Amino acid sequence: MAKTQKVKRILIAQPAPSSDKSPFSELVSKHKLEVDFRPFIAVEGVTPKEFRAQRVDVLAHTAVIFTSRKTIDNFFELCEACRIQVPEDMKYFCVTEAIALYLQKYIVYRKRKIFYGTTTFADLMEVVAKHKEERFLVALSDPYKPEIEALLGKTGVKYTKIILAHTVAADLSDISIVDYDLVACYSSADVRALRERFEVLPEGMIVATLGNATAREALVGGLKVDIVAPTPRFPSLTMAIDKYVAAINSGGSVEGFGMTAEDLGGEATGQGGVSVGTKKGKAATKVSASSGSGSSRRSVAATTGK
Repeated sequence: MAKTQKVKRILIAQPAPSSDKSPFSELVSKHKLEVDFRPFIAVEGVTPKEFRAQRVDVLAHTAVIFTSRKTIDNFFELCEACRIQVPEDMKYFCVTEAIALYLQKYIVYRKRKIFYGTTTFADLMEVVAKHKEERFLVALSDPYKPEIEALLGKTGVKYTKIILAHTVAADLSDISIVDYDLVACYSSADVRALRERFEVLPEGMIVATLGNATAREALVGGLKVDIVAPTPRFPSLTMAIDKYVAAINSGGSVEGFGMTAEDLGGEATGQGGVSVGTKKGKAATKVSASSGSGSSRRSVAATTGK
């Protein structure tokens, strides 16, 4: 069925950009859109009780692998709470230089004991593989990508996993989903949070996903996927949304932007998924920067008359 509605409002399941000069700002000015940012998930550190229950001896390791700043905070805070004195000669391996530099909050930064990759966990493994004599403690948030263990296994190093944080669904109770024409999810957890909060989505709601795993989560859960990136055609989700909005708002074709159950080889059954309901007008509560207490969302709206 051909789409006839125009995209005017977009909900992005991400924190607001720190700068006004972002790809989303270009979307707003180019297409006269209103874009709201709202993380669908939150990362909560484990408690000291949960930390101890994992029965991991921190001091039996000579190096720690960090994948995020959150796990750095939790590691040092939990060690302090559990009265674990982290040795000064402990080595640290971080996915990126930015994460490595964050260690300065807790330790004296010395290159001889801090190492980092370029962009991905796979990049970091090239560095880790050169230090096979170390006993690694891998600090993770739950859930974590299964390829992390696969990559660690390929290096042949000795390692122990420890969960330092949990990813949970954020409180989305103040969001009126019928106010939006398009929702963008950036992870499988985003999709699960969307499904948990909104059992019925508005008819015609456009769903955009970043990555095949996120698209698969949506399709298996019964959601349609209108836009997916990255692809050879659209390297970024922002670019894909830009081209999709341009096409649909001008009455053009939007074929080839999304993913279907057939693309997954029959994995998407739709059982237990979200049913698509009817959009019954606009809700009385407008989703904006001021709606909901403690909201971290910022609204970016297009200005007219320029």
